[in-house]
Amino acid sequence: MNEQTPEVSIVIPAYNEERYLPQYLPTVLTALRYWEKATGGRGEIIVVDNASTDATAQIAADYGARIVAEPLRGIGRARNTGAAAARGDRLVFIDADVDFPEDGIYAAMRHLTSGACVGGTIPALYEPTKLGARLLVAAWALYRRHFGGAQGVTQFCTREAFFTLGGYRSELFMSEDVDFFARLIRLGRRRQAPVIYLTDLRVRPSLRRFEQWSSWRMIWRANPIIARLFRTSRRFWQPWYDTTVR
Repeated sequence: MNEQTPEVSIVIPAYNEERYLPQYLPTVLTALRYWEKATGGRGEIIVVDNASTDATAQIAADYGARIVAEPLRGIGRARNTGAAAARGDRLVFIDADVDFPEDGIYAAMRHLTSGACVGGTIPALYEPTKLGARLLVAAWALYRRHFGGAQGVTQFCTREAFFTLGGYRSELFMSEDVDFFARLIRLGRRRQAPVIYLTDLRVRPSLRRFEQWSSWRMIWRANPIIARLFRTSRRFWQPWYDTTVR
């Protein structure tokens, strides 16, 4: 990237992602280059190394990402650290294990630069094979349909809106993304600049969480009710943090 100040900062929290970055980070790079070529703008990719014990930071740097360290584990904290280091006026948060669409950055920036919204999301498409996992995905879809919200696999907003809201709540160990987006929705309504759902696009997260845990454990541990009741409990979510990106 050249010395031009970036207009958009893409923040990717990462914990022990050496197996997944080579597969998924190139899709984000492709999307950023697509937008840069179409508009002449410039962006940056920030990978927040969240206390990894593997080659996550080196691999991300090899792909041209800017590396920022966050030694305290927690995905909300990692996203906030990345946002604090960001130079762009628009922020896009993407998980490290997401297959990102080529025109995703272009679409998000088109809405953010219009001033008509404070932020938005690209919905996730999960296609698990386990029945329990499919039921869990359906439960979360029903929850978001009735209460609003979006997953942190891809969320975007203006820098000003992010810091007005105080970013992600670092004391939450689950559903920090749902909480942030709910607050972003309310901010957009107050400003008459509602959040946007880019429903013509989809991001495809990996299925590793569904593969690592049995169906009954996923349904019990990660359903919307349990997630909300125990979202501030580090102890309850320790197994989740120990075995996944979170």
